[in-house]
Amino acid sequence: AGSGFCADTDRTADTQLPETVVRGEKPAVDRNLPAVSESVTAAEIAETVNAVNVEDAVKYLPSLQIRKRYIGDRNAIVASRSSGTLVSARSLVYADGLLLSNLLGNSFGFPPRWSLVSPEEIKRIDVIYGPFSAAYPGNSMGATIHMTTRLPETFEAHAKVQGFRQDFKLYGTDDDYNGSQINAVLGNRDGKLAWFAGVNHLDNHGHPMTFATGATSTTAAGGGDTAVTGTHQDRDANGNGRVVYGATGIDHTVQDNFKLRLTYDLAPALRASYLLGYWQNDSDVTVQSYLRDAAGNPVYSGNVNIGGFRYTLATSAFQPSKRTEEHWMHGLSLKTDTKGEWDYEAAFTYYTFGKDEQRSPTTALPGAQSGGAGQIALADGNGWRTLDLKADWRPGLERGRHEASFGYHYDRYVLDSRVFNTADWLNGGTTTRVSAFAGNTETQALFAQDAWRFAPDWKLTLGGRYEHWHAFDGATSNSTTTINHNTRTEDFFSPKAALALQATPDWLLRASLGRAYRMPTVSELFQGSISSGAIVNNDPNLKPEMAWSGELTAERNLGHGLLRLSLFQEDAHDALYSQTDTTVTPTVTNIQNIDKIRTRGVEVALQGKDVGLRGLDLSGSVTYADSEILKNDKNPASVGKQQPRVPDWRASAVATWHQDSRLSYTLAARYSGRQYNTLDNTDSNPDTYGGTSRLFVVDARVNYKFAKRYTASAGVDNLNNYKHYLAHPMPQRTFHAEAKFDF
Repeated sequence: AGSGFCADTDRTADTQLPETVVRGEKPAVDRNLPAVSESVTAAEIAETVNAVNVEDAVKYLPSLQIRKRYIGDRNAIVASRSSGTLVSARSLVYADGLLLSNLLGNSFGFPPRWSLVSPEEIKRIDVIYGPFSAAYPGNSMGATIHMTTRLPETFEAHAKVQGFRQDFKLYGTDDDYNGSQINAVLGNRDGKLAWFAGVNHLDNHGHPMTFATGATSTTAAGGGDTAVTGTHQDRDANGNGRVVYGATGIDHTVQDNFKLRLTYDLAPALRASYLLGYWQNDSDVTVQSYLRDAAGNPVYSGNVNIGGFRYTLATSAFQPSKRTEEHWMHGLSLKTDTKGEWDYEAAFTYYTFGKDEQRSPTTALPGAQSGGAGQIALADGNGWRTLDLKADWRPGLERGRHEASFGYHYDRYVLDSRVFNTADWLNGGTTTRVSAFAGNTETQALFAQDAWRFAPDWKLTLGGRYEHWHAFDGATSNSTTTINHNTRTEDFFSPKAALALQATPDWLLRASLGRAYRMPTVSELFQGSISSGAIVNNDPNLKPEMAWSGELTAERNLGHGLLRLSLFQEDAHDALYSQTDTTVTPTVTNIQNIDKIRTRGVEVALQGKDVGLRGLDLSGSVTYADSEILKNDKNPASVGKQQPRVPDWRASAVATWHQDSRLSYTLAARYSGRQYNTLDNTDSNPDTYGGTSRLFVVDARVNYKFAKRYTASAGVDNLNNYKHYLAHPMPQRTFHAEAKFDF
């Protein structure tokens, strides 16, 4: 384990040199993992985190940032050491070995399917940093998150009720946004059969995600312009003056999910598992205009007079929307655990968007409140399927010199996205097509890796991953034209190596090196538009990202804790970003390859139990990263600038005091330093809506088990009410209260 929340207290000179040795629950990661890993257990989550959604559980781990804008946000993607909050496909998320990452795309719109796991199910979470294991695809460039859920040994029942309230104030919005969540789970074991079933209901009102704005006008107002009051003025992220008309993107989300997990022991060391997951969401996005005419009525569109100057509000300036989603997941696995010379594992995942419909008007409010023309976006049919086969071989088990693993991976991602016009955006059916995007990507991979203990205190891990990638059936359509894309097939090989030395019983040293390829996602290739018969916004000929990553790590066992120092560097070639090609006329803005980005930095992590006094647990980390664009032929102005959304400094700290076995108090803090939102770093005013600002957030939590089966908790996130932005305004001070029953 790294420095998350778990101590490493058992290393000795004659051990197997495990890079992950954790007190308590067995980790999901390979004990021969040639990389840094961090972890958090269910007990630690319950004591230290105001966890509503499962992604909350990892927010204090080193170098991680989850782009969660509000409770119930469906776009909570993972950022890590060398990857920011714009590149979702540079991380992986698994639950019980089944893939939850949405690799249909590479942006905030393609987050992991966190909602299929509730915090109440979690047994432990392990996080791996970097692409140093051959067992994972190149999407592991950033971080790989493994969630392990619980299985009952006897009958158990759990129920939890949560309530939360956010006090939010920005521009003309000053309101409380409230929500609640109810969770219930049951489980039992009857001989060889174990089952676990859970339901969850979330109802939350999010704060405004966006604001309607306009650049400061110098055009004199005309006689027919509507005089309005209520505007707010400030400067945008580039330092330009602007007027704020009102709040938009105010999401009321109601989510339900059901989870069933069955396991059956076919033999003493052979277990079959089945997982069924269902999630549905009803989203109602509303708006709030600050503008008022002379009679006090809200104004949503048209030419308006603000201080004697003309401003034009587009029909879409204040656009509500409604969305209905129903997603299904099936998972099958078969696994042996003989702990002998051979073990095997097979896992299959099938994820489908059963229903995904978003409706929005093309007419202006207030008329649009009762219907009218609009558009319907359909994403049902999107989905993916994966298959993983793995074998572990431990020849000469009594000597433990070699531990090898090898396997096969298959995945297929299907994009089927359509947009239609409708005569009634509230209740009408589809009419004419606006656009459509379709396509498939498919990867088959073989990997092998061997951990060789060639001397008592030395371990050499060598591995490689061969990948055969296939993109096919790609098509991009507008209202009248469809362009079919050529089939692509490419092959890649990624070598891996790591050398570890148990220098003393308390010191572990490790050097890791790995190459990884991150294939273009199906939406990066095919989801664009057509203008004058040419394709814009997407590029079916994109190259894959390729990165060489290296890491030097020293870990010190402190007896009741662990200290870790890691130096890391990533050289990313052909990184995939949306940018403007300034070398052509007219300029072209779409997903493009950036020639080279180098990220190098240092990470220090520390954790300890009973630090200074009995019952006081501390953990914390500090990460510095310098992520520089070294070459970008299509946008030379970005060379020498920082990679977007990768801050220079990140830090976290958690202090938990156990007054006794029933009562604990936690105070935690997170910090993120200067970062940019643009490739050329022209956003000089980050502390505003549209910018990417620093953050310093303090959280608090009290957890009290007041009876044998009853626990009450209360907490505050962003106790200091620090206003910060990731383009969107992030949550302000939020209060939490919960009551839990365990049988």
